[in-house]
Amino acid sequence: MQTLAYGSWPSPIDAALAAAHDGRPDDVGFVGDEVWWTAPRPAEGGRRTLVRRHPDGTEEPVLPPPWNVRSRVIEYGGRPWTALTTPTGPLVVFVNFADQRLYAYEPGGAEPRPLTPLSPVGGGLRWAEPQARPERGEVWCVLEEFTGDGPGDVRRVLAAVPLDGSAAGDRGAVRELTDDRHRFVTGPRVSPDGQRAAWLAWDHPRMPWDGTELLVADIGTDGTFRDARTVAGGPEESVAQADWAPDGSLLYASDRTGWWNLYRDGRPLCAREEEFGGPLWKLGQRWFAPLDNGLIAVLHGRGAAVLGILDPETGEVVDAAGPWTEFAATLAADGERVVSVGAGPRSAYEVVELDTRTGRARVIGAPHEDAVDPAHYPEPRIRTFTGPGGRDVHAHVYPPRHPARTGPDGELPPYVIWAHGGPTSRSPLVLDLEIAYFTSRGIGVAEVNYGGSTGHGREYRNRLREQWGVVDVEDCAAVARALADEGTADPARLAVRGGSAGGWTAAASLTATDVYACGTVIYPILDLTGWGTGETHDFESQYLESLIGPLAEVPDRYAERSPTEHADRVRAPFLLLQGLDDVICPPVQCERFLARMAGRGVPHAYLTFEGEGHGFRRAETMVRALEAELSLYAQAFGFEAPGVPTLELTE
Repeated sequence: MQTLAYGSWPSPIDAALAAAHDGRPDDVGFVGDEVWWTAPRPAEGGRRTLVRRHPDGTEEPVLPPPWNVRSRVIEYGGRPWTALTTPTGPLVVFVNFADQRLYAYEPGGAEPRPLTPLSPVGGGLRWAEPQARPERGEVWCVLEEFTGDGPGDVRRVLAAVPLDGSAAGDRGAVRELTDDRHRFVTGPRVSPDGQRAAWLAWDHPRMPWDGTELLVADIGTDGTFRDARTVAGGPEESVAQADWAPDGSLLYASDRTGWWNLYRDGRPLCAREEEFGGPLWKLGQRWFAPLDNGLIAVLHGRGAAVLGILDPETGEVVDAAGPWTEFAATLAADGERVVSVGAGPRSAYEVVELDTRTGRARVIGAPHEDAVDPAHYPEPRIRTFTGPGGRDVHAHVYPPRHPARTGPDGELPPYVIWAHGGPTSRSPLVLDLEIAYFTSRGIGVAEVNYGGSTGHGREYRNRLREQWGVVDVEDCAAVARALADEGTADPARLAVRGGSAGGWTAAASLTATDVYACGTVIYPILDLTGWGTGETHDFESQYLESLIGPLAEVPDRYAERSPTEHADRVRAPFLLLQGLDDVICPPVQCERFLARMAGRGVPHAYLTFEGEGHGFRRAETMVRALEAELSLYAQAFGFEAPGVPTLELTE
């Protein structure tokens, strides 16, 4: 064990390795006996491909470059594919990111053929949650149709697209299943007898975790929806998912008690103070899946979500055995087989299959492989800190860790406080090589699931109502101060970092506190008034009504909270990272903030990336961003970062 200054430890986890392991499998599903899923390809321009696992265990990509299986509905997207089996093999229907058209493709056959037309209006026609209805020769899905050039010039309906390609050049051949009375809808789930459809809907200014309606309609013999009625949900009740059990009963996850619990035809199945659902950031997310034998596969827990099997008759849940402590909100069932995507503190996300007959769980796809000696991985600690007013603040603390290096006696390590995005979201406790990139060099990381985060019930979520920029900033600072007070972190070498809503928290922290010596702000929200009046996309365009308050009633609050309005308070060096194609948090937000910083003598850097939107996906982008972040900390905290390009800071 050698002594070396914190931050300068040599590490085999370089930025390229961290970038190569960014992203995770998603959108799992069964196609006959096969399991399929989408997978990231950072080295291929950040595209997502579709992977199939054959019954013999071999994997192969379904679509070569440049096909990119990804939807832009509500910008965060939705499930982008479905497939059906035919006498000649599988037929897959998918959304291609570049043009957002639906395509049909027979693997190994000719090129994918378009099923939907292009539209020159605004953002065009977009599709999500396709579901094959071969008996009608159609695929049913969510249609997002732009009617003008503005982000709010849009309508969303459920629609039926012919599988024969007759709508590829004819918008009129797309059959609309619902009207557009609701601003947002999820894809329809069809009952086992084919006679009813269920879906979720909500309207501005609510977000789906605030309140949704569960709608049911009868399906006529001609395939039309009739007599749509609301059966659950409302302005203060969030239904996160709905599906039909094999016996025709309707299952759904509702937070009417303050926790997302499961219900069958209105009756609770497992009344617990834990979550069986989550925030619907992407259409088609699934936290439960009914099985043919009457049991229900569920993702549930407080904080982390684990995979289990619920017996609806007894309310008992038996969890899958294995090293996975966190599962993503993607779930599929076929017979007695259940597939999801799980991870843990020492393994990245991998495709996991549970045989409910034997209780055996195993990895069947995207298996985690240690790229370096696991002795370089951090060993996280689940902590609960005390925030202002004695409130609990949940966090994951990742101390520095290296098998052959330690810090000098009497020296405390620097720490970076990570604020997650959303802000209605949370940080999962899983192996993340971006975190290991720092901890293996002697820099601690603390992920803060501040008030407003999910996983701890609606009351915890609601702490952020009209308090964004206050509670999140206070909770992050409380964790930072506690780590310093207990002798875990160097109080003079604390940083704050976040992306999207986390970028807002990081920037607001730099203007509102003196806790941090520097900060990294990634594709942030910086000017609430601009962001809330046309500078973002439709889905979040009224999000601030709950996070800050009604603009018409408290306009001054929007200015008071915005980092752009308080740029003169920033004293610490900072790094600003921005994708130039970001329509959720556009570059104009950063440009406005930097204009206010001009001439103030605060060292900073602004790096922009062409071709990147909201969330970096390209390997070269992630490498540049990580190395720039490390260089900022090296300069602010006073250590050497060998092999990392020096970030040029200007004033």
